[in-house]
Amino acid sequence: MSANVQQLRIADAQTAIRHVFIRNLEVLAQIGIHGHEHGKLQPVRINVDLAVEDAAVLEDRLDSVVDYEAITAKIRAHIGVGHINLAETLAERIAQACFEDSRVRKARVRIEKLHALPGAESAGVEIEREAPR
Repeated sequence: MSANVQQLRIADAQTAIRHVFIRNLEVLAQIGIHGHEHGKLQPVRINVDLAVEDAAVLEDRLDSVVDYEAITAKIRAHIGVGHINLAETLAERIAQACFEDSRVRKARVRIEKLHALPGAESAGVEIEREAPR
């Protein structure tokens, strides 16, 4: 490994962080700024990675963790409100919805519009945000 490349920490016991993630959630969304994109559902792939405060005592109960089904429901709710012009807007809305759970410290959200460009599998945006404190 190169001297100026650091290995990514997935979960770090020293900082008491756990990662909750949703990988490759595919949904149909009304998204895009171009006229031909309005009034039309397009396939979108969404990835979310949340850095979450690790519970001191897990207790094997759903209420002691960040529920990825609840996060998925929030994503679907934001998509269901109607047309969104920018992938960036959708990413920001999803990140902010994740911060409704005070245990979420950081959110990384990737939005990919599938087949948006000729010859490309996808095009989109990825953001990383810290929870407001």
